[in-house]
Amino acid sequence: MFTSFNLHERLLKAIGQLGFTEPTPVQQVAIPPALQGADLRVIAQTGSGKTAAFVLPMLHTLLQDAKPRTATRALILLPTRELALQTLQQVELLAQFTFIKAALITGGEDFKRQGAAIRKNPDILIGTPGRLLEHQRANNLDFADLEILVLDEADRMLDMGFSEDVLLLVNSCNKDRQTLLFSATSGGALFDLAKEVMREPQVLRLNPVSELNSKTTQQIITADDVKHKERLLMWLLANETYEKAIVFTNTRDQADRLGGVCMAAHKAGTSKAKVYVLHGEKDQKDRKQAISRLNQGHINVLIATDVAARGLDIEGMDMVINFDMPRKGDDYVHRIGRTGRAGNEGLAISLIGPHEWNLMSSIERYLKQDFEKRFIKELKGSYNGPKKLKASGKAAGSKKKKIDKKTQDKKPADKKKSTARKTAGAASDKPRDGSAPLKRKPSVPKDDQ
Repeated sequence: MFTSFNLHERLLKAIGQLGFTEPTPVQQVAIPPALQGADLRVIAQTGSGKTAAFVLPMLHTLLQDAKPRTATRALILLPTRELALQTLQQVELLAQFTFIKAALITGGEDFKRQGAAIRKNPDILIGTPGRLLEHQRANNLDFADLEILVLDEADRMLDMGFSEDVLLLVNSCNKDRQTLLFSATSGGALFDLAKEVMREPQVLRLNPVSELNSKTTQQIITADDVKHKERLLMWLLANETYEKAIVFTNTRDQADRLGGVCMAAHKAGTSKAKVYVLHGEKDQKDRKQAISRLNQGHINVLIATDVAARGLDIEGMDMVINFDMPRKGDDYVHRIGRTGRAGNEGLAISLIGPHEWNLMSSIERYLKQDFEKRFIKELKGSYNGPKKLKASGKAAGSKKKKIDKKTQDKKPADKKKSTARKTAGAASDKPRDGSAPLKRKPSVPKDDQ
């Protein structure tokens, strides 16, 4: 129960008003040390209740030592406008019975109005690194009295190239602050960031990568080529049960192409999928429209690239389809994290072409999981994964031959000759210049920018 945390009575009143009963696992382990002022590095999946895990102790701390709007006392950094807005809404709901005020500072909004809002000294600022840095350069920000700094979705901020902006902002903050860093994944870059901005943080791993989305069924379907993938996608969108689905591509050209195929099928009455395409060339208005139309039921399928989908927190996403396999394990985790949220079941399907098998296998190893292999009888292709090499002819030479013990005992000299021949044969396999054999690298489509 939330009462066990000894939170301020006004916060407990808000929690009761919102209908929260039992804290989630991330809230259970993160709130107590956060209340004690410890620096925390928390690894927890999206949709696990981590926002309340840092907002509740933050509000409690600000209430314990009341300094209403004398300065910005807490800063929450997030990678996208959508996540920042959702966090503001959560803060306002939990602080509804308090005097604490928060302001949103993100790109795409009037700069002067934001400056005026900052001058009112809100207790909490919530924003994206780029726009906050602009206000800092305009001398609108002063974090000398900052008490709490939160870096939420820190891994995404690094993926989106905000590491330099984040460090510039962090270095301008009060050195005696409390720092809380939340991410869905862990990695070398995150470790370096934590080392630079935190003081001996406690590390809480709520969801090791191998356990992420444990209620999400993860399947792969092999495909011969792009056309075959399109037919498989149309079959899945027509036959799977879902209210909302998202289809991921690696490039914006592929997203536009699929959007056209799906729209044509829906217009012809052969598909129930009502789609919206979102990629890096779409502006903020398109992003807002995508979320609005999904939530209102005007569309039920979003076709998007990773760049466009970062920060879109959409409830009730039943199915994720990887039309293109992501290039990194962390990207895969972010994608499938869109479904199976808050303890619900989800479905993640990856369409695997011949050039993507090795990539898929590397992600399996990263996750320490084996994906379920699935076939669609009506659309089964000729490619079913790599063929096992058979030991025949010259290929068999790579395997050690069984040596007859009697022959070995009678003719030891032959063994030496055989060894010499093998050595010579192995040497002949190397390039004449002595360099290592070259390996072909699979072609990778250009990233969505």
